[in-house]
Amino acid sequence: MMLDIIGDIHGCFDEYKLLTEKLGYSWESGIPLHPDGRLLAFVGDLTDRGPKSLKVIESVAELVKKKKAFYAPGNHCNKLYRYFLGNKVQITHGLETTVEEYEALNQEEQQKISGTFQWLYENAPLYHLLDDGQLIVVHAGIREDFIGKHNKRVKDFVLYGDITGKALPDGRPERRDWALHYQGSRWIVYGHTPVKEARFLNRTVNIDTGAVFGNKLSAFRYPEEEIVSVPSVSMPYDETRFRDL
Repeated sequence: MMLDIIGDIHGCFDEYKLLTEKLGYSWESGIPLHPDGRLLAFVGDLTDRGPKSLKVIESVAELVKKKKAFYAPGNHCNKLYRYFLGNKVQITHGLETTVEEYEALNQEEQQKISGTFQWLYENAPLYHLLDDGQLIVVHAGIREDFIGKHNKRVKDFVLYGDITGKALPDGRPERRDWALHYQGSRWIVYGHTPVKEARFLNRTVNIDTGAVFGNKLSAFRYPEEEIVSVPSVSMPYDETRFRDL
């Protein structure tokens, strides 16, 4: 299995297009397809904060429909899904940018994009076990003893990480470094926590390199175990958003 797993896009469609082109994908058909049959995978958080969230949704949904990509939802995806269902959610922490794009559409266009995203989310597993179980694609990570399980505790972990229930001084949730204790042999590829460089630790790799915070968008090539990145072209650099792990 040959995969290119892309980190949190957060509406940075231009960077996503540049990265897939750098990876050898052609957009001639309107979606990124690889001449050698490589497939894409996404660790979630497709939307929010960046300028073109709806274009990212359309592209990823089309890829998944055509069985050319795998998608695991992130916490921002979960919140957008609940918004589209009509649930009461706080339109903050980036959701406001996606809602602004959505509200600029006419009613027919709104129904189409809402339906597309709901289909994408409802058909996505909490995480993907790929390559005969040797590769896991997940949003915020997964503990070794959670692999193969799909209960609420696992759902909270894969969407939000190993949160302690406490808040950091800036209000963000405090998270334990689960990857530090991972001893498994399978690759776990995840995002969620912005890092300046892709972080390899114990057969895990965090590929959220903060494109939406002005750094870069990264992909993990499998089985090559290589990182390929493109710099952010649409967002200003924000040093405060990166965590030292």
